[in-house]
Amino acid sequence: MAENSLRIGGISSGLAVILNSEDGKENLPKSHLVSYSDDFGQQSVERALEYVFGLPNKSLAPLSGPIDSSLVRSIIKNHLYSRSDALVSKRDGVCIVDNGFGPDVVGLEEFSICGEIRIIKPPLLLESLAVFSSTRANACVWKGKWMYEVILETSGIQQLGWATISCPFTDHKGVGDADDSYAFDGRRVRKWNKEAEPYGQAWVAGDVIGCCIDLDHDEISFYRNGVSLGLAFSGIRKMGPGFGYYPAVSLSQGERCELNFGARPFKYPIDGYLPLQAPPSFSSFAKELLDCLSRLLDMQSVERAERSSVEKLRRLKRFVSLEELFFPVSHGICEELFSAVEPDCRSAEYIGWGPLLLFLMGIFGVQAPHDWLSLDRVLDVFLEFQGSHVMFEHIINALSCGCKTASLVLTECPYSGSYSYLALACHLLRREQLMVLWWKSSDFDFLFEGFLSRKSPNRQDLQCMIPSVWWPGCEDVSSESSMLLTTTALSDAVSKIEEKHRDLCLLVIQFIPPISPPQFPGSLFRTFVQNLLLKNRGADRNMPPLGISSNSVLVSLYTVILHFLSEGFGMGNVCGWLKSCDSSGDDIGFLHRGGHQSFPIGLFLKNDPHRVDISRLGGSFSHLSKSHPVHDQEAEVIRWEEGCMDDEETRVTHLTKQKPCCCSCYDVEFTKCSKYPIRTTMKSSRHHCSTIPERSAQVAADCSTGSLNDEIEDKPSSSDQPESEFGYRPVRHTRTVPRDSDVSSTILREEELLDALLLLYHISLAPNFKQASYYMSHQSQSISLLEETDKQIRERACSEQLKRLKETRNNYREEVIDCVRHCAWYRVSLFSRWKQRGMYATCMWLVQLLLVLSKLDSVFIYIPEFYIEALVDCFHVLRKSDPPFVPPAIFIKQGLTSFVTFVAIHFNDPRISSADLRDLLLQSISVLVQYREFLAAFEHNEAAKQRMPKALLSAFDNRSWIPVTNILLRLCKGSGFGSSKHGESSSTSVIFQRLLREACINDEELFSAFLNRLFNTLSWTMTEFSVSIREMQETYQVLEFQQRKCCVIFDLSCNLARVLEFCTHEIPQAFLSGPDTNLRRLTELIVFILNHITSAADAEFFDLSLRRHGQSLEKVNRGMILAPLVGIIVNLLDASEESEFKEQNDVVRVFASMDCPETMHYGFQYMLEYNWATSFRGEAYVSKLFQLENFLSLLICHTESQKIERLQFGETDTDDGMCCICYACEADALFAPCSHRSCYGCITRHLLNCQRCFFCNATVLEVIRTIEKTVDR
Repeated sequence: MAENSLRIGGISSGLAVILNSEDGKENLPKSHLVSYSDDFGQQSVERALEYVFGLPNKSLAPLSGPIDSSLVRSIIKNHLYSRSDALVSKRDGVCIVDNGFGPDVVGLEEFSICGEIRIIKPPLLLESLAVFSSTRANACVWKGKWMYEVILETSGIQQLGWATISCPFTDHKGVGDADDSYAFDGRRVRKWNKEAEPYGQAWVAGDVIGCCIDLDHDEISFYRNGVSLGLAFSGIRKMGPGFGYYPAVSLSQGERCELNFGARPFKYPIDGYLPLQAPPSFSSFAKELLDCLSRLLDMQSVERAERSSVEKLRRLKRFVSLEELFFPVSHGICEELFSAVEPDCRSAEYIGWGPLLLFLMGIFGVQAPHDWLSLDRVLDVFLEFQGSHVMFEHIINALSCGCKTASLVLTECPYSGSYSYLALACHLLRREQLMVLWWKSSDFDFLFEGFLSRKSPNRQDLQCMIPSVWWPGCEDVSSESSMLLTTTALSDAVSKIEEKHRDLCLLVIQFIPPISPPQFPGSLFRTFVQNLLLKNRGADRNMPPLGISSNSVLVSLYTVILHFLSEGFGMGNVCGWLKSCDSSGDDIGFLHRGGHQSFPIGLFLKNDPHRVDISRLGGSFSHLSKSHPVHDQEAEVIRWEEGCMDDEETRVTHLTKQKPCCCSCYDVEFTKCSKYPIRTTMKSSRHHCSTIPERSAQVAADCSTGSLNDEIEDKPSSSDQPESEFGYRPVRHTRTVPRDSDVSSTILREEELLDALLLLYHISLAPNFKQASYYMSHQSQSISLLEETDKQIRERACSEQLKRLKETRNNYREEVIDCVRHCAWYRVSLFSRWKQRGMYATCMWLVQLLLVLSKLDSVFIYIPEFYIEALVDCFHVLRKSDPPFVPPAIFIKQGLTSFVTFVAIHFNDPRISSADLRDLLLQSISVLVQYREFLAAFEHNEAAKQRMPKALLSAFDNRSWIPVTNILLRLCKGSGFGSSKHGESSSTSVIFQRLLREACINDEELFSAFLNRLFNTLSWTMTEFSVSIREMQETYQVLEFQQRKCCVIFDLSCNLARVLEFCTHEIPQAFLSGPDTNLRRLTELIVFILNHITSAADAEFFDLSLRRHGQSLEKVNRGMILAPLVGIIVNLLDASEESEFKEQNDVVRVFASMDCPETMHYGFQYMLEYNWATSFRGEAYVSKLFQLENFLSLLICHTESQKIERLQFGETDTDDGMCCICYACEADALFAPCSHRSCYGCITRHLLNCQRCFFCNATVLEVIRTIEKTVDR
């Protein structure tokens, strides 16, 4: 290659050739340089040809004629053919059965197939269509050392190995499930021979598995990407001729792999092992010819380097320059090569995948700078021969396959992984002949996907890629700089690969297929994107369909499109043909242009093939097209002004003075604030009171309530938000106009790319971000557990405990190291700065579009659900990204205030038919309001202040009560007895507390329904909690799931109690005025909770059941549930002192009427004696406890008075006029029409949840007060 060419020193002889030492042997390491001017009488042209063809010195006689291709071919035939009879490897011990493709061709034995296996691409790319499919090859071996390779297209359950012909294949048993049958499965990391045993490493898509059998030593072993996984089986049974071991594979449904028995050169040949199928006999001769051509190019590189001296010598001595020598020699070599290869398709495939590919890579160079000139000269010669087209077809196939299998290697960065294959492919495809050749191929899409593939690392790969790890608090401080250098190098390598992906896609975009009618540039790329989306329809399901693409392909295409839309196409006149509804600002990325925005409505109203199964906001497309047809709007384009949905005083756009975060510059130190190889989440995120998972994909889905889905049953929703509330005011600065009708539907549009970008994000990026979030969360937890274990080791002296703790510490440390590596990899591959910028701009653009379309009911319901899912997920990914994109204080303020508007307005929008999608918006609010800076965005948003309070109360139903509780809890912080706990009062939302109070007072019916559901839910959670405790006490076992369930339900109960405390503080009249139903229900709940908290038979067991993983018993806090109970009582007592409530319900009397005075008194005493000092700052709580103490004294006095009265007047039988439900009040009301009697309080409470008589189950039409003679309907 040019960059490695030898340079002449000491003589100005100009052109030099590398001649071998005197013995003439080609491979000796020593060589000497001889000038063309050496031995003037010794015909230097002959010496040059000798060097090119690897001949001994002076083996060519003086040339009498001109140097042409005929002379060159004669030299090849006379000198190279004679030595091309390479040693043929001994191939005794293999038998190949002719299956119709030739006696020496190894393929599948069709009658051996069990299940359904399809060859999706010749020669042997397989896919299983059945639940479990097995097959074997048509070759068996009984002695010697043999191997074959398997390239994994997918990484699921596959059993690869060897089996005899007697091993049965069934729907449930395959390779490795019988005697004389041996297999490796990297998904389950097991080896199989009737029984499974741990073996090897986990494999990933793109791995090359070498299956080797050594029948000389009776052993079987497997290799992953050329690295031995160790001896798998030994002592296997010997077989006789014709009864040996067959290559065999078993695949589960949807799994794909490509078998190579030797028809192509192995990716990772293993020394001593032979391929089952012998290479073509011509292959060694073809390699020699290509070596000759390579030496010719080496000589030419030297001549170019010393051109001035060569020209001088050529004029003086009249020698033939290599420039004149190159044409006849290269043509002669190519004529000989292609004439021999053209009639033999097997040789063409083998040489194209092997010697020729290596030859081109060697010329071009695997790293920059590349030798473009030498490669172009070779291509010019090759393309003159028609036979080269077949070879280049194989070259393109081999490059595509190489991109799938190439791994990142740290020592090769930044030109590692698939870079070298992509760089060569891009250079080749700049030639129109080769691009047309690729386009005409029936496998165009398949090969394009291969180029976009990028192999993911497994755990062992990450250990090699990131050998040193560091995290805050790690004792090995020296590893910090080492890891930083490592991640920087890997990041550079990923950037190089992504750059080549963009170059390749731009070549496809620029290419105009030579067909009629003429196509526009971009039409081929558009078709590919549509076909890819169609192929991956349903990829987001739990059970995706068969044949979907690799996740890396979708991620790479997403990355390419994101760069195009955010950073621009980087092409001169690309916007001259790339169509947009708004063509202004062509020099700026589509997402950052600002000003006038537009979008073709027809994208939503067309039922494109790749959208058939995609749910829309209003339901399925087929349903909407019948119930809400909008054919007259398909050709319309909606236009609006950027920022038109925001308040003018807070509006931030690309055209305002203050730019959005995606177009602003921040201090360099901030953008590098994650220089540490790992970052934990925000400090506050560990302590906020949310007990539910964030619903977007990137948030930790395995949170405390995640496993309770089977335990907590959904009840019918009671949310009944009227549709009329969503009749929004008209939007200013928007209009709908007809679309130009003369624009071809085949033109690539930027809006279409945005639509494809969102779908690609939904089906490919969101799962990756979810996995990244899991590792970030698990890393934080593991570090905490490691630190806690270190602390316990320092405090423990017992040797037995120390031994156990050290073992635990080692396990935690391994978990931390694994998480650190995974987090570093995700940060390298997903969170580069330009991607964050593009994602932020995407969120801005998308939320504006959704808000504008929300004013058009007929169009809004047609929007695909993935638009909202992608928006919410992308928003939270950016919010939690590491390194952080921008400071949290401006994340929403400078560009995404519209996001707050959208989630606040639409989380209870009845036009969104999917309850899961509405939950997603509600969960988003629940997450955001936990942080002060994001809560402030809601407090300054007019739409949120107007819509949220009532909508939250309405949304508190049996489905959404958990996120609504969390939101209300956050908004109500600082309003009760727990306000001083952990400094909560500093983050009080006075604005929303006032708005909630007004909503409750102004809409009594809404608040009454909310309060009823709140009572019912708190009662249910405490019941579930008590049942779980009782179950564990009965067995005296604290199982992990039961413990986790107890912790979650306990937290939920605490949160509900605190919301109830807020209600008693802000709306005490709901309990003190009118009927005492609410007060009695509240009293019963308090007594019920106190009974379960204070009456545990084993207090230590009770605390143990509430302890979190890794938490000490000392940190279990019962005050979490006791504090709101104290607050509730104190709030009612304070309100009772006010004049307007003095003559209303008597709190003391109602509490005293409970039939368990001893339990109640003990519970109040327990609260008074509780150690509140550990939970509160200061002594503000002391006065409130004094009020509680006075209340307890009054309660005791009242109870004693009742006892004295009963003693004085004696006990009486139950009066027939008493209520038979509560036995505390007179039966003063009856149901109509059934006339069953009870007290008005019991009837009122019952009718809150059921409209039937609780005696006879008859429908209640009215309630008649028998004493006051009033009728309530």
